[in-house]
Amino acid sequence: MGTETLASSSGRMFRFALGSLLLLAGMTLLVAQGLEWLNLEPRLLRALQGGAICALGTALGAVPVLVIRRMPQAVSDTLLGFGAGVMLAATAFSLVVPGIAAAESLGLSPWAASGLVSFGIMLGAFGLFLVDRKVSGVSPDMLVGTAEHPVVAPRIWLFVFAIIAHNIPEGMAVGVSAGGGVADADSLAMGIALQDVPEGLVIALVLAGAGMSRGKAFLIGAASGLVEPVFALLCAWLVSLAELLLPLGLALAAGAMLLVVTHEVIPESRRNGHDKLASLGLCIGFCLMMVMDTALA
Repeated sequence: MGTETLASSSGRMFRFALGSLLLLAGMTLLVAQGLEWLNLEPRLLRALQGGAICALGTALGAVPVLVIRRMPQAVSDTLLGFGAGVMLAATAFSLVVPGIAAAESLGLSPWAASGLVSFGIMLGAFGLFLVDRKVSGVSPDMLVGTAEHPVVAPRIWLFVFAIIAHNIPEGMAVGVSAGGGVADADSLAMGIALQDVPEGLVIALVLAGAGMSRGKAFLIGAASGLVEPVFALLCAWLVSLAELLLPLGLALAAGAMLLVVTHEVIPESRRNGHDKLASLGLCIGFCLMMVMDTALA
Protein backbone atom coordinates (compact mmCIF):
# COMPACT_ATOMS: atom_id res chain seq x y z
CA MET A 1 0.00 0.00 0.00
CA GLY A 2 2.85 2.32 0.85
CA THR A 3 4.51 1.61 -2.50
CA GLU A 4 1.26 2.33 -4.35
CA THR A 5 0.82 5.59 -2.47
CA LEU A 6 4.40 6.62 -3.27
CA ALA A 7 3.94 5.75 -6.95
CA SER A 8 0.69 7.68 -7.09
CA SER A 9 2.30 10.71 -5.43
CA SER A 10 5.28 10.57 -7.80
CA GLY A 11 2.98 10.33 -10.81
CA ARG A 12 0.94 13.26 -9.58
CA MET A 13 4.05 15.40 -9.06
CA PHE A 14 5.36 14.44 -12.51
CA ARG A 15 2.07 15.48 -14.12
CA PHE A 16 2.20 18.71 -12.10
CA ALA A 17 5.72 19.45 -13.37
CA LEU A 18 4.75 18.62 -16.95
CA GLY A 19 1.68 20.83 -16.68
CA SER A 20 3.84 23.66 -15.33
CA LEU A 21 6.19 23.33 -18.31
CA LEU A 22 3.25 23.48 -20.72
CA LEU A 23 1.87 26.48 -18.83
CA LEU A 24 5.23 28.27 -19.09
CA ALA A 25 5.34 27.51 -22.81
CA GLY A 26 1.85 28.92 -23.30
CA MET A 27 2.63 32.00 -21.25
CA THR A 28 5.80 32.54 -23.27
CA LEU A 29 3.80 32.54 -26.51
CA LEU A 30 1.27 34.96 -25.05
CA VAL A 31 3.98 37.30 -23.76
CA ALA A 32 5.75 37.21 -27.14
CA GLN A 33 2.51 38.17 -28.86
CA GLY A 34 1.84 40.87 -26.28
CA LEU A 35 5.27 42.42 -26.83
CA GLU A 36 4.48 42.79 -30.52
CA TRP A 37 1.23 44.60 -29.67
CA LEU A 38 3.09 47.12 -27.47
CA ASN A 39 4.67 48.61 -30.60
CA LEU A 40 7.76 49.76 -28.68
CA GLU A 41 10.79 51.38 -30.25
CA PRO A 42 12.96 48.51 -31.66
CA ARG A 43 15.77 48.83 -29.12
CA LEU A 44 13.37 48.94 -26.18
CA LEU A 45 11.51 45.94 -27.58
CA ARG A 46 14.79 44.08 -27.95
CA ALA A 47 15.68 44.84 -24.33
CA LEU A 48 12.28 43.73 -23.05
CA GLN A 49 12.48 40.51 -25.06
CA GLY A 50 15.97 39.80 -23.72
CA GLY A 51 14.84 40.39 -20.14
CA ALA A 52 11.83 38.14 -20.67
CA ILE A 53 14.12 35.36 -21.94
CA CYS A 54 16.20 35.67 -18.76
CA ALA A 55 13.08 35.50 -16.58
CA LEU A 56 11.94 32.42 -18.51
CA GLY A 57 15.30 30.75 -17.83
CA THR A 58 14.84 31.28 -14.10
CA ALA A 59 11.30 29.90 -14.25
CA LEU A 60 12.38 26.81 -16.19
CA GLY A 61 15.12 26.15 -13.67
CA ALA A 62 12.58 26.16 -10.83
CA VAL A 63 10.36 23.50 -12.44
CA PRO A 64 12.29 20.39 -11.21
CA VAL A 65 11.56 21.32 -7.58
CA LEU A 66 8.03 20.02 -8.26
CA VAL A 67 9.50 16.53 -8.73
CA ILE A 68 12.65 16.46 -6.58
CA ARG A 69 13.14 18.02 -3.19
CA ARG A 70 16.93 17.91 -3.05
CA MET A 71 19.75 17.39 -5.52
CA PRO A 72 23.24 16.01 -4.88
CA GLN A 73 25.42 18.75 -3.47
CA ALA A 74 28.15 18.03 -6.01
CA VAL A 75 25.71 18.66 -8.88
CA SER A 76 24.48 21.87 -7.27
CA ASP A 77 28.03 23.18 -6.81
CA THR A 78 28.95 22.28 -10.40
CA LEU A 79 25.91 24.16 -11.69
CA LEU A 80 26.80 27.18 -9.56
CA GLY A 81 30.33 27.09 -10.95
CA PHE A 82 28.91 26.86 -14.47
CA GLY A 83 26.74 29.93 -13.86
CA ALA A 84 29.74 31.81 -12.48
CA GLY A 85 31.73 31.03 -15.63
CA VAL A 86 28.92 32.23 -17.87
CA MET A 87 28.62 35.49 -15.94
CA LEU A 88 32.38 36.09 -15.93
CA ALA A 89 32.59 35.65 -19.71
CA ALA A 90 29.53 37.84 -20.18
CA THR A 91 31.14 40.53 -18.04
CA ALA A 92 34.31 40.49 -20.12
CA PHE A 93 33.08 39.94 -23.68
CA SER A 94 29.55 41.38 -23.57
CA LEU A 95 30.06 44.36 -21.26
CA VAL A 96 33.66 45.49 -20.70
CA VAL A 97 34.97 45.10 -24.27
CA PRO A 98 31.89 46.70 -25.92
CA GLY A 99 31.96 49.41 -23.23
CA ILE A 100 35.54 50.38 -24.12
CA ALA A 101 34.68 50.33 -27.83
CA ALA A 102 31.62 52.53 -27.22
CA ALA A 103 33.72 55.01 -25.23
CA GLU A 104 36.35 55.17 -27.99
CA SER A 105 33.60 55.77 -30.57
CA LEU A 106 32.73 58.94 -28.64
CA GLY A 107 36.23 60.27 -29.36
CA LEU A 108 37.96 59.22 -26.14
CA SER A 109 41.54 57.93 -26.29
CA PRO A 110 42.17 54.27 -25.33
CA TRP A 111 43.48 55.41 -21.93
CA ALA A 112 40.46 57.65 -21.30
CA ALA A 113 38.03 54.97 -22.51
CA SER A 114 39.59 52.35 -20.24
CA GLY A 115 39.57 54.85 -17.35
CA LEU A 116 35.87 55.62 -17.86
CA VAL A 117 34.97 51.93 -17.97
CA SER A 118 37.14 51.20 -14.92
CA PHE A 119 35.39 53.99 -13.02
CA GLY A 120 32.02 52.53 -14.01
CA ILE A 121 33.05 49.01 -12.95
CA MET A 122 34.11 50.22 -9.50
CA LEU A 123 30.98 52.35 -9.15
CA GLY A 124 28.72 49.46 -10.14
CA ALA A 125 30.45 47.07 -7.75
CA PHE A 126 30.31 49.56 -4.89
CA GLY A 127 26.63 50.31 -5.51
CA LEU A 128 25.68 46.63 -5.42
CA PHE A 129 27.88 46.15 -2.35
CA LEU A 130 25.79 48.74 -0.52
CA VAL A 131 22.57 47.04 -1.66
CA ASP A 132 23.96 43.65 -0.65
CA ARG A 133 24.71 44.89 2.85
CA LYS A 134 21.08 45.93 3.24
CA VAL A 135 19.24 42.90 1.90
CA SER A 136 21.72 40.02 1.95
CA GLY A 137 23.86 38.37 4.56
CA VAL A 138 21.65 35.28 4.74
CA SER A 139 23.21 31.98 3.70
CA PRO A 140 21.21 28.91 2.65
CA ASP A 141 22.28 27.17 5.89
CA MET A 142 20.27 29.69 7.89
CA LEU A 143 17.15 28.72 5.96
CA VAL A 144 17.13 25.10 7.08
CA GLY A 145 15.02 24.94 10.18
CA THR A 146 14.47 22.21 12.74
CA ALA A 147 11.65 19.71 12.91
CA GLU A 148 9.88 21.90 15.44
CA HIS A 149 10.44 25.09 13.44
CA PRO A 150 10.76 24.07 9.77
CA VAL A 151 10.52 27.58 8.34
CA VAL A 152 11.60 30.98 9.61
CA ALA A 153 9.52 33.27 7.40
CA PRO A 154 11.53 36.51 7.74
CA ARG A 155 14.73 34.73 6.74
CA ILE A 156 12.99 33.15 3.75
CA TRP A 157 11.84 36.53 2.48
CA LEU A 158 15.22 38.13 3.18
CA PHE A 159 16.84 35.42 1.07
CA VAL A 160 14.34 36.06 -1.74
CA PHE A 161 15.03 39.80 -1.63
CA ALA A 162 18.77 39.10 -1.82
CA ILE A 163 18.27 36.96 -4.92
CA ILE A 164 16.12 39.66 -6.53
CA ALA A 165 18.85 42.22 -5.82
CA HIS A 166 21.39 39.92 -7.48
CA ASN A 167 19.20 39.62 -10.58
CA ILE A 168 19.13 43.38 -11.09
CA PRO A 169 22.64 43.59 -12.67
CA GLU A 170 21.65 40.92 -15.17
CA GLY A 171 18.62 42.92 -16.27
CA MET A 172 20.81 46.05 -16.41
CA ALA A 173 23.31 44.27 -18.66
CA VAL A 174 20.63 43.09 -21.08
CA GLY A 175 18.95 46.50 -21.19
CA VAL A 176 22.11 48.54 -21.67
CA SER A 177 23.37 46.23 -24.42
CA ALA A 178 20.08 46.21 -26.30
CA GLY A 179 19.40 49.91 -25.77
CA GLY A 180 22.86 50.82 -27.00
CA GLY A 181 22.60 48.62 -30.09
CA VAL A 182 25.50 46.36 -29.06
CA ALA A 183 25.96 43.62 -31.68
CA ASP A 184 26.05 40.70 -29.24
CA ALA A 185 23.14 41.86 -27.06
CA ASP A 186 21.09 38.80 -28.05
CA SER A 187 23.86 36.34 -27.17
CA LEU A 188 24.30 38.13 -23.83
CA ALA A 189 20.60 37.65 -23.07
CA MET A 190 20.80 33.97 -24.03
CA GLY A 191 23.91 33.49 -21.89
CA ILE A 192 22.31 35.10 -18.84
CA ALA A 193 19.16 33.03 -19.39
CA LEU A 194 21.37 29.93 -19.51
CA GLN A 195 22.98 30.69 -16.16
CA ASP A 196 19.58 31.63 -14.72
CA VAL A 197 18.38 28.02 -15.16
CA PRO A 198 20.58 26.52 -12.40
CA GLU A 199 20.05 29.69 -10.34
CA GLY A 200 16.27 29.22 -10.43
CA LEU A 201 16.69 25.56 -9.49
CA VAL A 202 18.96 26.32 -6.54
CA ILE A 203 16.60 28.99 -5.21
CA ALA A 204 13.58 26.68 -5.40
CA LEU A 205 15.44 23.75 -3.82
CA VAL A 206 16.70 25.90 -0.94
CA LEU A 207 13.18 27.14 -0.23
CA ALA A 208 11.74 23.61 -0.45
CA GLY A 209 14.51 22.29 1.80
CA ALA A 210 13.62 24.95 4.36
CA GLY A 211 10.13 23.46 4.66
CA MET A 212 8.18 25.51 2.14
CA SER A 213 5.71 23.62 -0.06
CA ARG A 214 6.97 22.64 -3.50
CA GLY A 215 4.34 24.71 -5.25
CA LYS A 216 5.25 27.88 -3.37
CA ALA A 217 8.98 27.22 -3.78
CA PHE A 218 8.46 26.89 -7.54
CA LEU A 219 6.41 30.08 -7.78
CA ILE A 220 8.89 32.15 -5.76
CA GLY A 221 11.86 30.70 -7.62
CA ALA A 222 10.20 31.47 -10.96
CA ALA A 223 9.10 34.96 -9.89
CA SER A 224 12.60 35.91 -8.68
CA GLY A 225 13.60 36.51 -12.29
CA LEU A 226 10.79 38.94 -13.13
CA VAL A 227 12.92 41.88 -12.03
CA GLU A 228 15.16 41.30 -15.05
CA PRO A 229 12.79 42.44 -17.85
CA VAL A 230 11.80 45.45 -15.72
CA PHE A 231 15.38 46.67 -15.32
CA ALA A 232 16.23 45.68 -18.89
CA LEU A 233 13.52 48.01 -20.21
CA LEU A 234 14.42 50.79 -17.76
CA CYS A 235 18.14 50.73 -18.58
CA ALA A 236 17.50 50.51 -22.33
CA TRP A 237 15.34 53.64 -22.07
CA LEU A 238 17.98 55.49 -20.04
CA VAL A 239 20.77 54.59 -22.45
CA SER A 240 18.71 55.82 -25.39
CA LEU A 241 18.65 59.32 -23.82
CA ALA A 242 22.39 59.99 -23.97
CA GLU A 243 25.30 58.39 -25.81
CA LEU A 244 27.67 58.76 -22.86
CA LEU A 245 25.43 56.51 -20.79
CA LEU A 246 26.19 53.51 -23.02
CA PRO A 247 29.83 52.87 -22.02
CA LEU A 248 29.14 53.96 -18.46
CA GLY A 249 26.02 51.79 -18.24
CA LEU A 250 27.86 48.76 -19.61
CA ALA A 251 30.62 49.33 -17.05
CA LEU A 252 28.14 49.71 -14.17
CA ALA A 253 26.47 46.42 -15.12
CA ALA A 254 29.88 44.75 -15.46
CA GLY A 255 30.97 45.89 -12.01
CA ALA A 256 27.74 44.73 -10.39
CA MET A 257 27.94 41.32 -12.10
CA LEU A 258 31.60 40.96 -11.19
CA LEU A 259 30.81 41.54 -7.52
CA VAL A 260 27.95 39.02 -7.60
CA VAL A 261 30.17 36.33 -9.11
CA THR A 262 33.21 36.83 -6.88
CA HIS A 263 31.41 37.70 -3.64
CA GLU A 264 28.46 35.29 -3.80
CA VAL A 265 28.41 32.65 -6.55
CA ILE A 266 32.02 31.37 -6.55
CA PRO A 267 32.37 31.18 -2.74
CA GLU A 268 29.01 29.38 -2.51
CA SER A 269 30.03 26.87 -5.17
CA ARG A 270 33.19 25.98 -3.22
CA ARG A 271 31.71 26.05 0.26
CA ASN A 272 30.94 22.31 0.44
CA GLY A 273 34.32 20.93 -0.61
CA HIS A 274 33.59 20.32 -4.31
CA ASP A 275 36.26 22.76 -5.47
CA LYS A 276 37.38 20.80 -8.52
CA LEU A 277 33.85 20.24 -9.83
CA ALA A 278 32.96 23.90 -9.27
CA SER A 279 36.12 25.00 -11.10
CA LEU A 280 35.38 22.60 -13.97
CA GLY A 281 31.84 23.96 -14.24
CA LEU A 282 33.22 27.52 -14.22
CA CYS A 283 35.63 26.79 -17.07
CA ILE A 284 32.91 25.10 -19.15
CA GLY A 285 30.50 27.98 -18.56
CA PHE A 286 33.15 30.56 -19.40
CA CYS A 287 34.11 28.84 -22.66
CA LEU A 288 30.49 28.33 -23.70
CA MET A 289 29.62 32.00 -23.14
CA MET A 290 32.84 33.12 -24.86
CA VAL A 291 31.88 31.10 -27.96
CA MET A 292 28.37 32.56 -27.90
CA ASP A 293 29.79 36.09 -27.63
CA THR A 294 32.53 35.80 -30.26
CA ALA A 295 31.95 32.99 -32.75
CA LEU A 296 28.12 33.12 -32.76
CA ALA A 297 27.58 36.87 -32.31
